[in-house]
Amino acid sequence: MKSSSPLAQPAWQALTRHAATLPQANLRDLFAQDPERAPRMTLQAAGLTLDYSRQRISPEILQCLLALAEQCDVAGQRDAMFAGQAINATEQRAVLHPALRASPGNDTPWGADVGAAVQHELARVCDFAERVRSSAVQGHTGVTISDVVNIGIGGSDLGPRMAAAALDHLAGNAVRVHYASNPDPWAIYRILRDLDPARTLFVVSSKTFTTQETLTLAATARRWLSDNGCPEDQIAGHFAAITASPEQALAQGYRPDQTFLFWDWVGGRYSVWSALGLPLAIAIGAQHFRAFLAGAHAMDQHFRHAPLAENLPVLMALSGIWNRNFLHAPTQLLTPYASRLAYFPSFIQQMDMESNGKQTHVDGSPCLIETGPIVWGGLGIDGQHAYFQLLHQGKHLVPVDFIGVRHDDTPLPLAQDHHRVVTANLIAQTRALGFGRDHDETLAELLAAGLAPSEAARLAPHRTFPGNVPSHVVWLDRLDPASLGALIALYEHKVFTQAAIWGIHAFDQWGVELGKKAVREVYPLLDGAAIPQTLDPATRETLRALRQA
Repeated sequence: MKSSSPLAQPAWQALTRHAATLPQANLRDLFAQDPERAPRMTLQAAGLTLDYSRQRISPEILQCLLALAEQCDVAGQRDAMFAGQAINATEQRAVLHPALRASPGNDTPWGADVGAAVQHELARVCDFAERVRSSAVQGHTGVTISDVVNIGIGGSDLGPRMAAAALDHLAGNAVRVHYASNPDPWAIYRILRDLDPARTLFVVSSKTFTTQETLTLAATARRWLSDNGCPEDQIAGHFAAITASPEQALAQGYRPDQTFLFWDWVGGRYSVWSALGLPLAIAIGAQHFRAFLAGAHAMDQHFRHAPLAENLPVLMALSGIWNRNFLHAPTQLLTPYASRLAYFPSFIQQMDMESNGKQTHVDGSPCLIETGPIVWGGLGIDGQHAYFQLLHQGKHLVPVDFIGVRHDDTPLPLAQDHHRVVTANLIAQTRALGFGRDHDETLAELLAAGLAPSEAARLAPHRTFPGNVPSHVVWLDRLDPASLGALIALYEHKVFTQAAIWGIHAFDQWGVELGKKAVREVYPLLDGAAIPQTLDPATRETLRALRQA
Protein backbone atom coordinates (compact mmCIF):
# COMPACT_ATOMS: atom_id res chain seq x y z
CA MET A 1 0.00 0.00 0.00
CA LYS A 2 1.25 3.46 -0.88
CA SER A 3 2.11 5.48 2.22
CA SER A 4 -0.44 8.12 3.17
CA SER A 5 2.16 10.24 4.95
CA PRO A 6 3.11 13.42 3.10
CA LEU A 7 6.73 13.18 4.28
CA ALA A 8 7.97 11.58 1.08
CA GLN A 9 6.34 14.14 -1.20
CA PRO A 10 8.86 16.36 -3.03
CA ALA A 11 6.96 19.49 -2.03
CA TRP A 12 7.10 18.53 1.67
CA GLN A 13 10.86 18.10 1.41
CA ALA A 14 11.17 21.47 -0.35
CA LEU A 15 9.11 23.12 2.39
CA THR A 16 11.36 21.55 5.00
CA ARG A 17 14.34 23.14 3.29
CA HIS A 18 12.58 26.50 3.15
CA ALA A 19 11.71 26.28 6.83
CA ALA A 20 15.33 25.64 7.73
CA THR A 21 16.35 28.94 6.16
CA LEU A 22 13.25 31.15 6.29
CA PRO A 23 11.33 30.50 9.53
CA GLN A 24 12.04 34.06 10.62
CA ALA A 25 11.05 35.61 7.29
CA ASN A 26 9.58 38.94 8.39
CA LEU A 27 6.26 40.28 7.25
CA ARG A 28 7.79 43.71 6.93
CA ASP A 29 10.26 42.36 4.40
CA LEU A 30 7.64 40.41 2.49
CA PHE A 31 5.48 43.52 2.06
CA ALA A 32 8.50 45.66 1.19
CA GLN A 33 9.47 43.22 -1.54
CA ASP A 34 5.95 43.16 -3.01
CA PRO A 35 3.91 46.39 -2.80
CA GLU A 36 0.93 44.55 -4.34
CA ARG A 37 1.02 41.74 -1.80
CA ALA A 38 -2.18 42.74 0.04
CA PRO A 39 -4.52 42.97 -2.98
CA ARG A 40 -2.86 39.96 -4.61
CA MET A 41 -3.47 37.83 -1.51
CA THR A 42 -7.07 38.91 -0.95
CA LEU A 43 -9.81 36.80 -2.53
CA GLN A 44 -13.61 36.71 -2.44
CA ALA A 45 -16.15 33.91 -2.66
CA ALA A 46 -19.71 33.21 -1.45
CA GLY A 47 -20.02 36.62 0.21
CA LEU A 48 -16.76 36.28 2.15
CA THR A 49 -13.40 37.97 1.71
CA LEU A 50 -10.16 36.26 2.76
CA ASP A 51 -7.01 38.32 3.32
CA TYR A 52 -4.09 35.96 3.82
CA SER A 53 -1.36 38.49 3.06
CA ARG A 54 -0.14 38.52 6.69
CA GLN A 55 0.84 34.87 6.59
CA ARG A 56 4.61 34.33 6.72
CA ILE A 57 4.59 32.84 3.24
CA SER A 58 6.77 33.96 0.38
CA PRO A 59 5.73 33.35 -3.24
CA GLU A 60 8.16 30.42 -3.36
CA ILE A 61 6.65 28.84 -0.24
CA LEU A 62 3.14 29.34 -1.58
CA GLN A 63 4.05 27.52 -4.79
CA CYS A 64 5.49 24.64 -2.76
CA LEU A 65 2.31 24.47 -0.66
CA LEU A 66 0.14 24.40 -3.77
CA ALA A 67 2.36 21.66 -5.19
CA LEU A 68 1.93 19.74 -1.94
CA ALA A 69 -1.86 19.95 -2.29
CA GLU A 70 -1.56 18.53 -5.80
CA GLN A 71 0.85 15.78 -4.80
CA CYS A 72 -1.44 14.75 -1.93
CA ASP A 73 -4.38 14.69 -4.38
CA VAL A 74 -6.54 17.14 -2.44
CA ALA A 75 -8.75 17.61 -5.50
CA GLY A 76 -9.23 13.87 -5.94
CA GLN A 77 -10.06 13.36 -2.27
CA ARG A 78 -12.47 16.30 -2.43
CA ASP A 79 -14.21 14.81 -5.44
CA ALA A 80 -14.47 11.44 -3.69
CA MET A 81 -16.23 13.10 -0.76
CA PHE A 82 -18.73 14.90 -2.98
CA ALA A 83 -19.35 11.70 -4.94
CA GLY A 84 -20.42 9.88 -1.78
CA GLN A 85 -17.55 7.44 -1.60
CA ALA A 86 -16.91 5.86 1.80
CA ILE A 87 -14.02 8.14 2.70
CA ASN A 88 -14.71 7.53 6.41
CA ALA A 89 -12.98 4.21 5.98
CA THR A 90 -12.79 3.14 9.63
CA GLU A 91 -16.59 3.18 9.76
CA GLN A 92 -17.22 2.45 6.06
CA ARG A 93 -19.37 5.54 5.64
CA ALA A 94 -19.76 8.27 3.10
CA VAL A 95 -19.39 11.88 4.24
CA LEU A 96 -22.17 13.85 2.61
CA HIS A 97 -22.99 16.87 4.70
CA PRO A 98 -22.70 19.03 1.53
CA ALA A 99 -25.74 17.13 0.21
CA LEU A 100 -27.80 18.58 3.05
CA ARG A 101 -27.53 22.10 1.68
CA ALA A 102 -27.76 21.52 -2.06
CA SER A 103 -30.72 22.90 -3.96
CA PRO A 104 -32.94 20.41 -5.76
CA GLY A 105 -32.01 20.00 -9.38
CA ASN A 106 -28.45 21.23 -8.96
CA ASP A 107 -25.35 19.23 -9.80
CA THR A 108 -25.71 16.34 -7.36
CA PRO A 109 -22.77 13.93 -7.65
CA TRP A 110 -24.09 11.92 -4.68
CA GLY A 111 -27.14 10.78 -6.65
CA ALA A 112 -30.84 11.54 -6.95
CA ASP A 113 -31.92 9.21 -4.13
CA VAL A 114 -29.84 11.05 -1.55
CA GLY A 115 -31.05 14.39 -2.86
CA ALA A 116 -34.70 13.34 -2.71
CA ALA A 117 -34.36 12.02 0.85
CA VAL A 118 -32.67 15.23 1.97
CA GLN A 119 -35.33 17.44 0.41
CA HIS A 120 -38.13 15.37 1.92
CA GLU A 121 -36.75 15.64 5.45
CA LEU A 122 -35.87 19.32 5.01
CA ALA A 123 -39.48 20.02 4.06
CA ARG A 124 -40.68 18.20 7.19
CA VAL A 125 -38.27 20.18 9.40
CA CYS A 126 -39.24 23.51 7.87
CA ASP A 127 -42.95 22.73 8.08
CA PHE A 128 -42.72 21.75 11.76
CA ALA A 129 -40.60 24.82 12.56
CA GLU A 130 -43.20 27.09 11.00
CA ARG A 131 -46.01 25.30 12.81
CA VAL A 132 -44.26 25.90 16.13
CA ARG A 133 -43.64 29.55 15.25
CA SER A 134 -47.26 30.07 14.15
CA SER A 135 -48.76 28.47 17.29
CA ALA A 136 -50.13 25.47 15.41
CA VAL A 137 -48.16 23.20 17.78
CA GLN A 138 -49.66 23.49 21.24
CA GLY A 139 -49.09 22.13 24.72
CA HIS A 140 -51.34 19.69 26.55
CA THR A 141 -53.70 22.44 27.79
CA GLY A 142 -54.21 23.87 24.32
CA VAL A 143 -51.98 26.92 24.86
CA THR A 144 -49.31 27.94 22.40
CA ILE A 145 -45.68 26.89 22.70
CA SER A 146 -43.57 29.78 23.99
CA ASP A 147 -40.28 27.99 24.72
CA VAL A 148 -38.29 25.27 22.99
CA VAL A 149 -35.50 23.47 24.85
CA ASN A 150 -32.95 21.69 22.66
CA ILE A 151 -31.43 18.71 24.46
CA GLY A 152 -28.27 17.38 22.87
CA ILE A 153 -24.50 17.43 23.25
CA GLY A 154 -21.54 17.95 20.94
CA GLY A 155 -22.67 18.62 17.40
CA SER A 156 -26.29 18.29 18.49
CA ASP A 157 -25.81 21.39 20.61
CA LEU A 158 -22.87 23.49 19.43
CA GLY A 159 -24.04 24.07 15.86
CA PRO A 160 -27.63 25.18 16.52
CA ARG A 161 -26.59 27.12 19.63
CA MET A 162 -23.83 28.99 17.79
CA ALA A 163 -25.90 29.77 14.72
CA ALA A 164 -28.93 30.88 16.71
CA ALA A 165 -26.79 33.31 18.70
CA ALA A 166 -25.17 34.62 15.51
CA LEU A 167 -28.57 35.18 13.88
CA ASP A 168 -30.36 36.34 17.01
CA HIS A 169 -31.45 39.51 15.23
CA LEU A 170 -33.78 37.34 13.14
CA ALA A 171 -35.43 35.61 16.10
CA GLY A 172 -38.89 36.78 17.05
CA ASN A 173 -40.34 37.04 20.52
CA ALA A 174 -43.10 34.46 20.08
CA VAL A 175 -40.87 31.42 20.67
CA ARG A 176 -37.66 31.40 22.69
CA VAL A 177 -35.10 28.63 22.12
CA HIS A 178 -32.88 27.35 24.93
CA TYR A 179 -30.03 24.83 24.88
CA ALA A 180 -29.28 22.11 27.44
CA SER A 181 -26.22 19.94 26.85
CA ASN A 182 -24.53 19.33 30.18
CA PRO A 183 -26.07 16.72 32.51
CA ASP A 184 -24.95 18.68 35.54
CA PRO A 185 -28.35 19.19 37.27
CA TRP A 186 -27.91 22.93 37.64
CA ALA A 187 -27.60 23.32 33.84
CA ILE A 188 -31.12 22.04 33.18
CA TYR A 189 -32.62 23.44 36.40
CA ARG A 190 -31.74 27.03 35.59
CA ILE A 191 -33.56 26.67 32.26
CA LEU A 192 -36.65 24.91 33.57
CA ARG A 193 -37.19 27.09 36.65
CA ASP A 194 -38.42 30.00 34.53
CA LEU A 195 -40.54 28.05 32.03
CA ASP A 196 -44.20 27.07 31.88
CA PRO A 197 -44.50 23.29 31.37
CA ALA A 198 -47.76 23.68 29.44
CA ARG A 199 -46.00 25.93 26.91
CA THR A 200 -42.65 24.11 26.57
CA LEU A 201 -41.50 21.82 23.75
CA PHE A 202 -38.36 19.70 24.08
CA VAL A 203 -36.27 18.77 21.05
CA VAL A 204 -34.14 15.73 21.91
CA SER A 205 -31.22 15.27 19.50
CA SER A 206 -29.11 12.13 19.45
CA LYS A 207 -27.68 10.19 16.54
CA THR A 208 -28.11 6.82 18.24
CA PHE A 209 -30.56 7.69 21.02
CA THR A 210 -28.18 5.99 23.43
CA THR A 211 -26.15 9.07 24.45
CA GLN A 212 -26.13 9.02 28.24
CA GLU A 213 -25.96 12.79 28.76
CA THR A 214 -28.90 13.40 26.43
CA LEU A 215 -31.05 10.60 27.82
CA THR A 216 -30.43 11.83 31.36
CA LEU A 217 -31.62 15.33 30.48
CA ALA A 218 -34.62 13.98 28.55
CA ALA A 219 -35.67 11.88 31.55
CA THR A 220 -35.59 14.99 33.74
CA ALA A 221 -37.70 16.87 31.18
CA ARG A 222 -40.31 14.10 31.25
CA ARG A 223 -40.35 14.07 35.04
CA TRP A 224 -40.69 17.89 35.12
CA LEU A 225 -43.70 17.75 32.80
CA SER A 226 -45.32 14.96 34.81
CA ASP A 227 -44.69 16.66 38.16
CA ASN A 228 -46.30 19.81 36.82
CA GLY A 229 -49.56 18.28 35.72
CA CYS A 230 -49.01 16.99 32.18
CA PRO A 231 -51.02 13.76 31.75
CA GLU A 232 -48.86 10.75 30.95
CA ASP A 233 -50.59 10.14 27.62
CA GLN A 234 -49.85 13.71 26.46
CA ILE A 235 -46.19 13.98 27.44
CA ALA A 236 -45.07 12.77 23.99
CA GLY A 237 -46.73 15.82 22.43
CA HIS A 238 -44.21 18.01 24.25
CA PHE A 239 -41.27 16.26 22.56
CA ALA A 240 -39.66 16.11 19.15
CA ALA A 241 -36.85 13.66 18.37
CA ILE A 242 -33.99 14.06 15.91
CA THR A 243 -31.97 10.91 15.23
CA ALA A 244 -30.32 8.58 12.78
CA SER A 245 -31.95 5.71 14.71
CA PRO A 246 -35.69 6.42 14.50
CA GLU A 247 -36.53 2.93 15.74
CA GLN A 248 -34.80 3.77 19.03
CA ALA A 249 -36.74 7.02 19.36
CA LEU A 250 -40.06 5.32 18.65
CA ALA A 251 -39.26 2.58 21.17
CA GLN A 252 -38.71 5.30 23.77
CA GLY A 253 -42.16 6.77 23.18
CA TYR A 254 -41.55 9.60 20.71
CA ARG A 255 -44.29 10.33 18.19
CA PRO A 256 -43.57 9.35 14.57
CA ASP A 257 -44.89 12.69 13.26
CA GLN A 258 -42.48 14.54 15.56
CA THR A 259 -39.46 12.33 14.91
CA PHE A 260 -37.03 13.69 12.33
CA LEU A 261 -34.33 11.77 10.51
CA PHE A 262 -30.75 12.32 9.55
CA TRP A 263 -28.31 9.72 8.23
CA ASP A 264 -25.20 7.92 9.43
CA TRP A 265 -23.20 9.79 6.79
CA VAL A 266 -23.76 13.01 8.73
CA GLY A 267 -21.09 13.54 11.37
CA GLY A 268 -22.27 15.29 14.53
CA ARG A 269 -19.94 18.26 14.07
CA TYR A 270 -21.22 18.65 10.50
CA SER A 271 -24.89 18.20 11.31
CA VAL A 272 -26.34 21.69 11.77
CA TRP A 273 -27.45 21.49 8.13
CA SER A 274 -29.61 18.43 8.83
CA ALA A 275 -32.75 17.93 10.90
CA LEU A 276 -30.49 18.75 13.85
CA GLY A 277 -30.91 22.34 12.70
CA LEU A 278 -34.58 22.21 13.74
CA PRO A 279 -34.10 24.47 16.81
CA LEU A 280 -32.30 26.97 14.57
CA ALA A 281 -35.15 26.83 12.04
CA ILE A 282 -37.62 27.43 14.87
CA ALA A 283 -35.56 30.37 16.11
CA ILE A 284 -35.05 32.16 12.76
CA GLY A 285 -37.77 30.72 10.54
CA ALA A 286 -37.70 28.32 7.62
CA GLN A 287 -36.94 30.97 5.00
CA HIS A 288 -33.82 32.15 6.83
CA PHE A 289 -32.81 28.56 7.55
CA ARG A 290 -32.91 27.80 3.83
CA ALA A 291 -30.79 30.91 3.17
CA PHE A 292 -28.30 29.57 5.71
CA LEU A 293 -28.10 26.33 3.73
CA ALA A 294 -27.76 28.25 0.47
CA GLY A 295 -24.75 30.18 1.79
CA ALA A 296 -22.99 26.96 2.67
CA HIS A 297 -23.86 25.52 -0.73
CA ALA A 298 -22.28 28.54 -2.42
CA MET A 299 -19.03 27.82 -0.55
CA ASP A 300 -19.32 24.14 -1.52
CA GLN A 301 -19.48 25.14 -5.16
CA HIS A 302 -16.47 27.40 -4.76
CA PHE A 303 -14.49 24.65 -3.02
CA ARG A 304 -15.42 22.12 -5.71
CA HIS A 305 -14.68 24.23 -8.74
CA ALA A 306 -12.19 27.03 -7.96
CA PRO A 307 -8.53 26.39 -8.84
CA LEU A 308 -6.45 25.53 -5.79
CA ALA A 309 -4.52 28.80 -6.04
CA GLU A 310 -7.80 30.76 -5.83
CA ASN A 311 -9.64 28.48 -3.43
CA LEU A 312 -10.38 30.06 -0.05
CA PRO A 313 -10.58 26.86 2.05
CA VAL A 314 -7.49 25.45 0.37
CA LEU A 315 -5.44 28.60 0.94
CA MET A 316 -6.46 28.77 4.60
CA ALA A 317 -5.56 25.10 4.98
CA LEU A 318 -2.16 25.55 3.33
CA SER A 319 -1.32 28.50 5.57
CA GLY A 320 -2.23 26.31 8.52
CA ILE A 321 0.00 23.49 7.25
CA TRP A 322 2.93 25.91 7.01
CA ASN A 323 2.29 27.26 10.51
CA ARG A 324 1.73 23.85 12.11
CA ASN A 325 4.34 21.69 10.42
CA PHE A 326 7.09 24.07 9.44
CA LEU A 327 6.83 26.98 11.89
CA HIS A 328 5.75 24.48 14.60
CA ALA A 329 2.92 26.59 16.02
CA PRO A 330 0.92 24.23 18.27
CA THR A 331 -2.25 26.34 18.51
CA GLN A 332 -4.63 28.32 16.33
CA LEU A 333 -6.56 31.29 17.72
CA LEU A 334 -10.00 32.23 16.36
CA THR A 335 -11.06 35.73 17.32
CA PRO A 336 -14.35 37.11 15.96
CA TYR A 337 -14.98 40.85 16.23
CA ALA A 338 -18.77 40.48 16.23
CA SER A 339 -20.32 39.65 19.59
CA ARG A 340 -22.99 37.50 17.93
CA LEU A 341 -20.20 35.11 16.91
CA ALA A 342 -19.24 34.46 20.54
CA TYR A 343 -19.86 30.69 20.22
CA PHE A 344 -18.06 30.37 16.89
CA PRO A 345 -14.60 29.51 18.31
CA SER A 346 -16.09 26.70 20.43
CA PHE A 347 -17.99 25.38 17.42
CA ILE A 348 -14.86 25.34 15.23
CA GLN A 349 -12.83 23.92 18.11
CA GLN A 350 -14.96 20.78 18.02
CA MET A 351 -15.01 20.65 14.23
CA ASP A 352 -11.23 20.92 13.93
CA MET A 353 -9.94 19.08 16.98
CA GLU A 354 -12.40 16.18 16.79
CA SER A 355 -11.66 15.82 13.08
CA ASN A 356 -7.90 16.25 12.91
CA GLY A 357 -6.76 15.29 16.39
CA LYS A 358 -5.33 12.04 15.02
CA GLN A 359 -2.11 10.06 15.49
CA THR A 360 -2.55 7.50 12.71
CA HIS A 361 -2.46 7.82 8.93
CA VAL A 362 -5.23 6.31 6.84
CA ASP A 363 -2.95 3.37 6.01
CA GLY A 364 -2.61 2.56 9.74
CA SER A 365 0.94 3.82 10.11
CA PRO A 366 1.77 6.22 12.98
CA CYS A 367 1.93 9.92 12.20
CA LEU A 368 5.49 11.21 12.37
CA ILE A 369 4.24 14.71 11.61
CA GLU A 370 2.24 17.21 13.63
CA THR A 371 -1.48 17.02 12.88
CA GLY A 372 -4.39 19.15 14.08
CA PRO A 373 -3.56 22.21 16.20
CA ILE A 374 -5.13 23.18 19.51
CA VAL A 375 -7.96 25.50 18.46
CA TRP A 376 -9.11 28.11 20.95
CA GLY A 377 -10.35 31.66 21.12
CA GLY A 378 -13.05 34.14 21.95
CA LEU A 379 -14.32 37.57 21.07
CA GLY A 380 -11.57 39.84 19.82
CA ILE A 381 -11.91 42.95 21.95
CA ASP A 382 -12.42 40.87 25.11
CA GLY A 383 -9.29 38.91 24.23
CA GLN A 384 -7.29 42.09 23.74
CA HIS A 385 -7.77 42.78 27.45
CA ALA A 386 -6.90 39.21 28.45
CA TYR A 387 -4.56 36.93 26.48
CA PHE A 388 -3.42 39.19 23.64
CA GLN A 389 -0.47 40.24 25.79
CA LEU A 390 0.99 36.77 25.24
CA LEU A 391 0.42 37.11 21.49
CA HIS A 392 2.33 40.37 21.38
CA GLN A 393 5.27 39.63 23.67
CA GLY A 394 5.08 36.00 24.79
CA LYS A 395 7.34 33.19 23.66
CA HIS A 396 4.67 31.20 21.79
CA LEU A 397 3.93 31.63 18.11
CA VAL A 398 0.12 31.81 17.91
CA PRO A 399 -1.38 32.21 14.43
CA VAL A 400 -4.65 34.15 14.46
CA ASP A 401 -7.83 34.05 12.40
CA PHE A 402 -9.57 37.43 12.69
CA ILE A 403 -13.25 37.43 11.69
CA GLY A 404 -14.90 40.76 10.99
CA VAL A 405 -18.22 42.08 9.69
CA ARG A 406 -18.10 45.05 7.34
CA HIS A 407 -21.64 46.36 7.77
CA ASP A 408 -23.64 46.43 10.99
CA ASP A 409 -27.43 46.56 11.19
CA THR A 410 -28.00 46.87 14.94
CA PRO A 411 -31.09 49.07 15.58
CA LEU A 412 -29.38 51.50 17.96
CA PRO A 413 -29.00 55.25 17.40
CA LEU A 414 -25.22 55.08 17.92
CA ALA A 415 -24.69 51.64 16.39
CA GLN A 416 -22.30 52.92 13.75
CA ASP A 417 -20.13 54.55 16.39
CA HIS A 418 -19.92 51.19 18.16
CA HIS A 419 -19.15 49.42 14.91
CA ARG A 420 -16.32 51.83 14.07
CA VAL A 421 -14.72 51.09 17.44
CA VAL A 422 -14.94 47.35 16.83
CA THR A 423 -13.58 47.58 13.28
CA ALA A 424 -10.76 49.91 14.29
CA ASN A 425 -9.67 47.45 16.96
CA LEU A 426 -9.64 44.54 14.52
CA ILE A 427 -7.54 46.44 12.00
CA ALA A 428 -5.22 47.77 14.71
CA GLN A 429 -4.54 44.29 16.08
CA THR A 430 -3.74 42.83 12.66
CA ARG A 431 -1.29 45.68 12.18
CA ALA A 432 0.30 45.49 15.64
CA LEU A 433 0.64 41.70 15.62
CA GLY A 434 1.82 41.60 12.02
CA PHE A 435 4.37 44.40 12.01
CA GLY A 436 5.15 45.08 15.67
CA ARG A 437 7.45 47.89 16.78
CA ASP A 438 11.19 47.31 16.79
CA HIS A 439 13.70 48.62 19.32
CA ASP A 440 14.74 51.68 17.33
CA GLU A 441 11.13 52.73 16.72
CA THR A 442 10.28 52.23 20.37
CA LEU A 443 13.28 54.23 21.50
CA ALA A 444 12.41 57.07 19.13
CA GLU A 445 8.81 57.16 20.41
CA LEU A 446 9.94 57.28 24.02
CA LEU A 447 12.36 60.10 23.32
CA ALA A 448 9.68 61.99 21.40
CA ALA A 449 7.42 61.62 24.43
CA GLY A 450 10.00 63.53 26.49
CA LEU A 451 11.75 60.74 28.38
CA ALA A 452 15.39 61.20 29.25
CA PRO A 453 17.72 59.14 27.04
CA SER A 454 18.73 56.88 29.93
CA GLU A 455 15.09 56.21 30.89
CA ALA A 456 14.10 55.66 27.27
CA ALA A 457 16.93 53.15 26.87
CA ARG A 458 15.86 51.36 30.06
CA LEU A 459 12.23 51.03 28.98
CA ALA A 460 12.72 50.32 25.29
CA PRO A 461 13.25 46.51 25.66
CA HIS A 462 10.02 46.23 27.69
CA ARG A 463 8.00 48.17 25.15
CA THR A 464 9.33 46.60 21.97
CA PHE A 465 7.08 44.20 20.03
CA PRO A 466 8.54 41.68 17.59
CA GLY A 467 5.35 41.38 15.49
CA ASN A 468 5.57 38.84 12.67
CA VAL A 469 2.52 36.95 13.96
CA PRO A 470 0.79 35.21 11.02
CA SER A 471 -2.90 35.91 10.59
CA HIS A 472 -5.89 35.58 8.31
CA VAL A 473 -8.66 38.11 8.17
CA VAL A 474 -12.05 36.80 7.06
CA TRP A 475 -14.60 39.53 6.33
CA LEU A 476 -18.34 38.96 6.10
CA ASP A 477 -20.18 41.67 4.20
CA ARG A 478 -23.00 41.25 6.70
CA LEU A 479 -23.76 38.74 9.41
CA ASP A 480 -26.79 37.14 7.80
CA PRO A 481 -27.85 33.51 7.27
CA ALA A 482 -26.10 33.10 3.92
CA SER A 483 -22.77 34.55 5.06
CA LEU A 484 -22.83 32.51 8.26
CA GLY A 485 -23.49 29.35 6.26
CA ALA A 486 -20.59 30.18 3.95
CA LEU A 487 -18.30 30.89 6.91
CA ILE A 488 -19.01 27.52 8.52
CA ALA A 489 -18.51 25.69 5.21
CA LEU A 490 -15.23 27.57 4.70
CA TYR A 491 -13.87 26.06 7.91
CA GLU A 492 -15.33 22.63 7.17
CA HIS A 493 -13.46 22.45 3.89
CA LYS A 494 -10.30 23.91 5.42
CA VAL A 495 -10.30 21.09 7.99
CA PHE A 496 -10.95 18.53 5.23
CA THR A 497 -8.06 19.85 3.11
CA GLN A 498 -5.60 19.67 5.98
CA ALA A 499 -6.65 16.09 6.74
CA ALA A 500 -6.21 15.20 3.07
CA ILE A 501 -2.65 16.54 3.14
CA TRP A 502 -1.75 14.97 6.48
CA GLY A 503 -3.16 11.65 5.29
CA ILE A 504 -5.50 11.18 8.25
CA HIS A 505 -9.18 10.36 8.67
CA ALA A 506 -11.14 13.53 9.46
CA PHE A 507 -14.54 11.96 10.00
CA ASP A 508 -14.18 9.41 12.77
CA GLN A 509 -13.66 10.11 16.48
CA TRP A 510 -12.52 6.99 18.25
CA GLY A 511 -11.17 8.96 21.19
CA VAL A 512 -14.71 10.17 21.87
CA GLU A 513 -15.97 6.59 21.66
CA LEU A 514 -13.36 5.40 24.16
CA GLY A 515 -14.60 8.00 26.64
CA LYS A 516 -18.19 6.82 26.18
CA LYS A 517 -17.14 3.21 26.76
CA ALA A 518 -15.31 4.19 29.95
CA VAL A 519 -18.43 5.96 31.26
CA ARG A 520 -20.54 2.85 30.70
CA GLU A 521 -18.02 0.86 32.74
CA VAL A 522 -17.72 3.38 35.58
CA TYR A 523 -21.34 4.52 35.95
CA PRO A 524 -22.72 1.40 37.68
CA LEU A 525 -19.79 1.44 40.10
CA LEU A 526 -21.06 4.70 41.60
CA ASP A 527 -24.07 2.84 43.03
CA GLY A 528 -22.26 0.30 45.16
CA ALA A 529 -21.44 -2.45 42.68
CA ALA A 530 -18.25 -4.35 43.45
CA ILE A 531 -15.20 -2.50 42.15
CA PRO A 532 -13.36 -4.92 39.86
CA GLN A 533 -9.66 -5.41 40.42
CA THR A 534 -9.17 -5.15 36.66
CA LEU A 535 -9.61 -1.37 36.94
CA ASP A 536 -6.49 0.71 37.19
CA PRO A 537 -5.41 1.61 40.74
CA ALA A 538 -6.14 5.33 40.36
CA THR A 539 -9.75 4.71 39.30
CA ARG A 540 -10.26 2.18 42.08
CA GLU A 541 -9.02 4.70 44.65
CA THR A 542 -11.23 7.47 43.23
CA LEU A 543 -14.31 5.24 43.50
CA ARG A 544 -13.36 4.14 47.02
CA ALA A 545 -12.94 7.76 48.16
CA LEU A 546 -16.29 8.79 46.64
CA ARG A 547 -18.08 5.97 48.42
CA GLN A 548 -16.44 6.89 51.69
CA ALA A 549 -17.48 10.52 51.24
